[in-house]
Amino acid sequence: QVQLVESGGGSVQAGGSLRLSCAASGYTYSTYCMGWFRQAPGKEREGVATIYTGGGTTYYADSVKGRFTISQDNAKNTLYLQMNSLKPEDTAMYYCAADTRPVVPGRDWYKAGRYNYWGQGTQVTVSS
Repeated sequence: QVQLVESGGGSVQAGGSLRLSCAASGYTYSTYCMGWFRQAPGKEREGVATIYTGGGTTYYADSVKGRFTISQDNAKNTLYLQMNSLKPEDTAMYYCAADTRPVVPGRDWYKAGRYNYWGQGTQVTVSS
């Protein structure tokens, strides 16, 4: 089992920055990739970014490229999402997710169903 706990969410003005953290515990040795998803009211959960534990390959949604950076600190079993130049449309509940199955890197990374562990979410609100 893998437990995920997000933190770092909050309210910020447009153009500001936030850094989300996801602390992982449990059988973290079985984790193949970790990612960030977000969901706004009335919208489907969408993939924001994913990083693979082996090699560090990353993938980003087009809407956040150049503004968000996903990273991991394996020594601390922590995943990060640095969010810069935030926009009101970034407002959503952000979830940390992990996949313990050996999926091919990049294949369906943006689909929530590929991940088998989820955190409780942290709210990010960007005001104009």
